[in-house]
Amino acid sequence: MHKQVKISKGLNINLKGKPAHKIVDAPRSDKYVIKPTEFYGINPRLTVKPGDHVDAGNTLFYHKYNDRIKFTSPVSGTVEDIIRGEKRKILKIIIQADTTDTFKSFKTDKPEKLTKEQILNLLLDSGLFATIKQRPYDVIANPDDQPKAIFISLYDSAPLGVDYTFILKHKIKAFENGLKTVKKLTDGKVYLIVNGETVTDFHKISDVEIVKAFGPHPVGNVSVSIEQFEPIGKGDRIWTINPADVALIGDFFETGHYNPVRTIALAGSKVKEPMYYNIKTGADLSDFLKDKLTDDNVRIISGNVLTGSDITKDKTLNFYDNEISVIPLGNKNRFLGWMPFFAENRKSFYNFGLTSKELDLDANLFGEERAFVMNEEFEAVMPLDIYPVHLLKAALSGDVEKMEQLGILEVAPEDFALLDYISSSKIDTQEIIRKGLDIMQVEMG
Repeated sequence: MHKQVKISKGLNINLKGKPAHKIVDAPRSDKYVIKPTEFYGINPRLTVKPGDHVDAGNTLFYHKYNDRIKFTSPVSGTVEDIIRGEKRKILKIIIQADTTDTFKSFKTDKPEKLTKEQILNLLLDSGLFATIKQRPYDVIANPDDQPKAIFISLYDSAPLGVDYTFILKHKIKAFENGLKTVKKLTDGKVYLIVNGETVTDFHKISDVEIVKAFGPHPVGNVSVSIEQFEPIGKGDRIWTINPADVALIGDFFETGHYNPVRTIALAGSKVKEPMYYNIKTGADLSDFLKDKLTDDNVRIISGNVLTGSDITKDKTLNFYDNEISVIPLGNKNRFLGWMPFFAENRKSFYNFGLTSKELDLDANLFGEERAFVMNEEFEAVMPLDIYPVHLLKAALSGDVEKMEQLGILEVAPEDFALLDYISSSKIDTQEIIRKGLDIMQVEMG
């Protein structure tokens, strides 16, 4: 009997530009960029310098405080440059790619023939362990921890979300192989979250706990299911993995090569033909995006429109993202734009604005940051059993004890994305929670 999770609090945002169920191979990029800043809590130590040649799977840098956690090159090529910021902080490693890849070979085998420690070592050496995150703190997991359970969500309920059941349909063997692998990393259960409104082959996968999710976004977020089935207690660790990365893990143990090809969605109202593309992590998207957008006055986002990062100037595919969203920039003034009745095609949480079946929303904030408005709007879209405003205030003040009491160990920044969307205060709640989690990690370990 499948488990179920149902929520009523939340909000579905129906945007224009959903990707068609069509997959095309993207042309190979000349350059690939790896950004250590994407990996929260990691202090990078370089193993390469400009001019070095690397194979796909060779280590580029490792974590200063745990040298087992390595980060590897997605392609073979020459390290062209290493970009640093203030205090020589490493921002980017730029690789000039070879015409075709040569791979570092790893001695892999079928998961059932390997021990947990052997699997961990292979994941760490290949760089694939970086795909595994932990709760609390929403950072790369500690390989020395024993996870209470592992959660994988096949249901991306965010606006223009990726249809994982479609992109993994032809990789289901690799996905199942990946599931067998990650199952050996825990003595607890592995939970697979699926859309309860549909039926696919993924609903029939055995030896895992299938969770059917019903309700509006953020029902697909793993936090919703974690709270219901494996609440986080003191000292507990829950690991989470993106389903696309599960397939990459399965493929790695089959081939012995680190080859991070992702099937990403290129979506949004400013895309001429929204669809899916096979492309490697870290690819420079400048040439890829040419002639695919309707105009240049756009916001390009790596990830979905609620949680992704702006890559309009620095067009590279981020390590954890399986989607590129392109929406209007929204830098034009509107007549009486502060009045929702005069804002065409504008979606309001309070249903004041004019709406259509599919919305062409832009990046305009319609206001600037101001004090919290205490009108319980955050509670209306927060399905988790927390007090969001109180938690945000505790995070702003850096009060570790209050943050713990108010449930910060159970959340990730993505759980606050809808709060940013509907906020009358225009406060970046995801950034506040990220900083709060960083404080908790330092104070509590």
